[in-house]
Amino acid sequence: MSFDRHLADIAREFARWTIWRSDAGRWWATRHHPLSAAQRDAGCAMTIDADDPEGLREQLRDQESRAGEHEPRAGPAPP
Repeated sequence: MSFDRHLADIAREFARWTIWRSDAGRWWATRHHPLSAAQRDAGCAMTIDADDPEGLREQLRDQESRAGEHEPRAGPAPP
């Protein structure tokens, strides 16, 4: 899959974040909104980075879990 496709897929999946890839090849995400004190206390970060798209997805899932943010995923509703 192309790097542009990875960016688009991750950006769709994590709409509360801006996603990009640096010239050095690292994958980055930064939140659109400031963190609350409770989110900072829970270990949330404004900006994260990873070596590859899957590593970034893992960190984004962890960050959203810590922040109590769970966006609905596209697709059929569970039974």
